[in-house]
Amino acid sequence: MKNKLDKSKFESEKHSKKSSKLNNKKEVSLKNKISKKNDKNNKSFNFYYSFLTIVLLIFLSQVVFSAILNITKNIAYSAKIATIKKSKTEAEDKNKKLKKELKDFSTVESLEAIARNNLKMAGDDEVLIIINEIKKQKTEEENSNKKISLLHKLGKHDK
Repeated sequence: MKNKLDKSKFESEKHSKKSSKLNNKKEVSLKNKISKKNDKNNKSFNFYYSFLTIVLLIFLSQVVFSAILNITKNIAYSAKIATIKKSKTEAEDKNKKLKKELKDFSTVESLEAIARNNLKMAGDDEVLIIINEIKKQKTEEENSNKKISLLHKLGKHDK
C-alpha cells in the first residue's frame, strides 16, 4: 500500500509539475497578451495626448494672434481719436473766429469800411479820389527804355 501511495504521490507531483508548467505558460501568454493590449492602449493614449497638445497649441496661437491684433487696432484707433479731437478743436476755434467776424462785419461802420477800402466806394457826402500808383508809371517807362535799348542793339533806330 505504501508503494501505491508513493506512486500516487509521485504521479500527483508529476501531474502538479506539469500543471504548474502549463499554468506558467498560460500565465506568460496571458501576460504577453495583456502587455500587448497595454502597448496598444499606451499608443492610442499617446496619440490622443499628442492630438490634444496640437489642438491646444493652435488654440493658444489663435488667442495670442487675436490679442496682438486687438492691441494694434486699439493703438491705431487711439491715434485717430487724438487727430479727430485736434481737428475738432481747430474747427471750433475757427467757428468762434468766424462768428466774431460776422458780428463785426454786420455793423454799418464795418460795412462802410469794407466798401471804401476794397470796393472803391464813397458815401453820399464824400468824394472818391483814386491815386494811381507810381509803380505803374515806372514800369511803363522801364518797358519803353528796354525797347529802345533792344532797338539800339539791333541797329534799327532812327537818328
